[in-house]
Amino acid sequence: MTTSISAETLRLVAATAAQRKVARTLAMEPGGPPTLRARIANQVIRAVLMTAWRCTPDSEAGMTRMQRATDLLGRLLAVPRGVSISPQDLGACTAEWVRAGTPDERRVILYLHGGAYFFGSPRLYRPFTWRLSAATGRPVLALDYRLAPRHTPGDALDDALTAYRFLLGSGYRAQDVVVGGDSAGGHLTLALLLALKEHGTSLPAAAVCLSPWVDLYCEADSHRLNRRTDCLLPADKLAWLGRLYCQEKEDDDPLFSPLRGDLSGLPPLMVMASGSEILRDDARDLAARARAAGVHAVHQEWDGMTHVFPVFAEFIPEGKAAFRHVAEFLRAVEA
Repeated sequence: MTTSISAETLRLVAATAAQRKVARTLAMEPGGPPTLRARIANQVIRAVLMTAWRCTPDSEAGMTRMQRATDLLGRLLAVPRGVSISPQDLGACTAEWVRAGTPDERRVILYLHGGAYFFGSPRLYRPFTWRLSAATGRPVLALDYRLAPRHTPGDALDDALTAYRFLLGSGYRAQDVVVGGDSAGGHLTLALLLALKEHGTSLPAAAVCLSPWVDLYCEADSHRLNRRTDCLLPADKLAWLGRLYCQEKEDDDPLFSPLRGDLSGLPPLMVMASGSEILRDDARDLAARARAAGVHAVHQEWDGMTHVFPVFAEFIPEGKAAFRHVAEFLRAVEA
């Protein structure tokens, strides 16, 4: 009798362990339930980062204050051993090379950080860019483009064009370059692709957009529907910035709304976002429009994640898994 009970107990324990393993596996894939660590991180991000942004005045002084706070945070961040950082002067702007281990120097990623066009820097993004280099086996050139309020998204686009041309001038072939960005950097990635196409410049092999702020006019339904579930972006703050950047611009200007641009002829595109963020529909609409234009587009929507959750990979397991998905996408593009 005792042996029978013990065997049954062991079977139950094994079944429970298997169920937990399956749950952990599903959480590492789009559509799976968020892990406990992700849910805890969401609450911390909401309490600290979102609250700080909400308390920032809608003014140039408020933007400058946010810049200084994030610059200070960036100076406190470190990278692990085996990661090298080196500066790159590009003239009107700068960048930095990030290499994890011994990447394949024949290929490169040009990365455009997020920050709503008024904060953020390569230094702040080092915990992200070293992981991107490690996962893809490529060096990453992280662009330090010019920011508002002293500059405009148009200046940021000029800097992105400069960085891309620098890579081509340094011996990289267009087919060996990948461009990526998150949030405003995702918007800048699309604007760069459209500008390159307009100028007749060879396009990169692929592009990766993480939670891209595709439409600066903030007209998608999720800006309204997800304002309570987004734990990082205050919808009213982002809408104010969009109006500021788009004033006196034409509605169909592809720089200010790449969603309205002609996406035909663009390289393979990976779009990743959270189902609970206000930019959810920006990502959905971009993927749909890209496919309609004949572009190969991979769209991943992760449930219950914060905006640009791969940036928080140190704290969110799904963020680490996202790098694996990006690497798989790039290997598929190469194949």
